[in-house]
Amino acid sequence: MEFTEEQEALVVNSWDVLKNNSADLGLKFFLKIFSAAPAATALFSYLKDSKVPLDQNPKLKTHATIVFVMIGESAIQLRKTGKAMDESDLKHLGAVHFKFGVLHEHFQVARKALLETIKEGGGELWSPALSNAWGVAYDHLVASIESQIK
Repeated sequence: MEFTEEQEALVVNSWDVLKNNSADLGLKFFLKIFSAAPAATALFSYLKDSKVPLDQNPKLKTHATIVFVMIGESAIQLRKTGKAMDESDLKHLGAVHFKFGVLHEHFQVARKALLETIKEGGGELWSPALSNAWGVAYDHLVASIESQIK
């Protein structure tokens, strides 16, 4: 699962476009996750008893933006550092995902939602090679997080 120089270039160039709309794209990303796996909303305490529609929930919007940016930033630094992110951040993410019962299957639903979001947000930049590049970068991040889930 090597992340090549060509893949890095595709991710970096597309991230320059995507990050400018990270709040909207992050929310779309999470709405796609919840559309594919409605039960995933139970993983978020602030959504359990909320009467606010998902697409208008300010806490979800904030969280979605943070996650989308974190995924993007981890992808663009992957070749430079050889890892998805700092070890202490990975330990924290592993602990949080473990605490809330996130499983490998959840990450796979998120992967599909991420690639669909990038396809929509990237417009003319989208290609099968771009999708593959983002998929490889995401897989590196997930493998790193899962290695910390204990």
